[in-house]
Amino acid sequence: MNRTLLTIDREELLQLDRSMTREWLETDGMGGYASSTVLMCPTRRYHGLLVAPIKGSVKRYVLLSRFEEALEGGGKSVPLSMARYRGLWSPLGHQCIEKFELGPYPSSLYLFGNARIQRDVMMVRGQHTVLVRWRVSGQRNAVTLSVKPLVPFREADALTVENDALDTRIERIAGGIKVRPYAELPGIALTVSGDATFEADGVWYRGLEYSADIARGYDGHEDQFSPGEFKIKLEDGVDVVVATTLGEPIADPRALWERESKRRSAQSEARPAGVRGTVAIGADAFLYRAHDRRLGVIAGYPWFLEWGRDTFLSLPGLLLARGRIDECGEALAGALTYLQRGLLPNVFGLDPASSAYNSVDASLWFARCVRLYEQAGAKTTEIVERFLPALREIARAYRDGTDLGVRCDAGGLIVAGGPHLNATWMDARLPSGPVTPRDGCAVEIQALWYALLAHLEHLETAAGNLDAARKWGEFKKRTGATFVERFWLRKEARLADVWIDGKSDRSLRPNMVIAAALEWSPLTKEQRADIVVCARAELVTPRGLRTLGPRERAYQGRYSGNTEQRDNAYHQGTVWPWLIGFYVEAALRSEAVRPQVLRELLDGFAEHLSEAGIAHLSEVFDGDPPHASGGTIAQAWSEAEWLRADALLRMSAS
Repeated sequence: MNRTLLTIDREELLQLDRSMTREWLETDGMGGYASSTVLMCPTRRYHGLLVAPIKGSVKRYVLLSRFEEALEGGGKSVPLSMARYRGLWSPLGHQCIEKFELGPYPSSLYLFGNARIQRDVMMVRGQHTVLVRWRVSGQRNAVTLSVKPLVPFREADALTVENDALDTRIERIAGGIKVRPYAELPGIALTVSGDATFEADGVWYRGLEYSADIARGYDGHEDQFSPGEFKIKLEDGVDVVVATTLGEPIADPRALWERESKRRSAQSEARPAGVRGTVAIGADAFLYRAHDRRLGVIAGYPWFLEWGRDTFLSLPGLLLARGRIDECGEALAGALTYLQRGLLPNVFGLDPASSAYNSVDASLWFARCVRLYEQAGAKTTEIVERFLPALREIARAYRDGTDLGVRCDAGGLIVAGGPHLNATWMDARLPSGPVTPRDGCAVEIQALWYALLAHLEHLETAAGNLDAARKWGEFKKRTGATFVERFWLRKEARLADVWIDGKSDRSLRPNMVIAAALEWSPLTKEQRADIVVCARAELVTPRGLRTLGPRERAYQGRYSGNTEQRDNAYHQGTVWPWLIGFYVEAALRSEAVRPQVLRELLDGFAEHLSEAGIAHLSEVFDGDPPHASGGTIAQAWSEAEWLRADALLRMSAS
């Protein structure tokens, strides 16, 4: 029996303004996805039924955007699909919708006279294939389902317009068709499990409108091509499945549906109850196999790809917190081939040469993840053999100097970035430069650096390299003393955010909470507690931590508007949920907040799980109440850090 994550009834679905902001997500574990709104009306250029990377690229392409669907019988025709054009909705599929459910896949129920028709969508794990199933019940006579595929065949970030370069031809195959609108892109195959015919009738749908893109300050109109129409006979109680794939045509779509559905159902039954269960089952959306079968993490949907910082921040929550220890070790080991001059990519490409090395902290988050992997049960001997050489390489490169202006100063702290290069996670930029300049010594970078030095001391000791352990230990002590001297603000009882040119940036930011949370830290328990108390008073919201205190002059309480307006607010007050993990960790280490209060904070995310990306946590929220969501509808480190915080709380209670 499938366990439903969410049910939305007709009355609620017909609140169009709300329904157009509630989006579902399916992923294939290979970097591809399907996504739309609960009414199947696209509001973003990123919405589609088959959105996937192609061979030789990490970029995703929208290959199948949606189906134009209508049910025909008894002299009547009722649309099931829905779209927005300039100034109008067409067709009006929402008029006969009865219910939407999520769990273990998106499912919509429509009424057609006395008949009920259900549409389900599911991606197949491990291949770029999407399955759409229809079933009619309560219908005496057979009815016909009209299905017109729309195939934009363009990059997910782009838009397309009617053009003469598109190849309108189709290739008929057993059970369906193949289309390849542009020679430079691979084709897709569509096959049907039931009694179906295809009528070629190429037509452009002009002026589709994407309200979410327009609200974000982007162009939100495009044209899409349909090669023709499937006419599918539907009989009472008999499933019909259409399989669309980037690979070889699916010979038996119904059998593939049954196989994948059983796997999904078993996964659904095994999940925990409540908020934790919903977040946990959604977390698998971010784990994927790259082109070379390396295990990685997609940073967020629908527009992010694999980001190094996000990956190493997310692995502890996505895997370790759920007991999947070996997979975490596999992901860490797979990243080693990308280590260059002590740095790991901020954005992974197909190989190191095509990756972007513009993050000072990706390598430091990697090092912390190795430590958490060790604590989760990996043998220290394995850590020494597999990862100690890489940790040494990172530490030596940071100490002696490497790219991005990374170097160690006389006090043992890490300097990075420059006036026009912000290499920390607060990396929003305008044409004039970084919105949040943090070049110099950023507080969380120093905390992670100190933790790496402590870990090296520990591992070298375990390996029997006592002289090396002593040297790393001495370096750690000097770094720790300098850290406290430069960053601790005695009067405010908290940490400064950046030290540069002999001066401290005293802005109230959540980066100090990371320093207060880490296992190895030069801070005392009392100092950790002071930081937590300050954060709770100024930064903590029901959706995470603000990136800047609300009483700071540069504070921006709303994350909305065009690109420049959003970039100005991105790290200037906007709330980020991933920081909740470090807040909970710091609070538990310092005993500054009662566990029950922390539990209520985590459980408070339940409401959001049905607001934007249903069953997922968004990337960001407004700093001001009511803390509306923004950014991606599903963000890896948001969900990962919620899961890690939940695990920490459960562990503290045991």
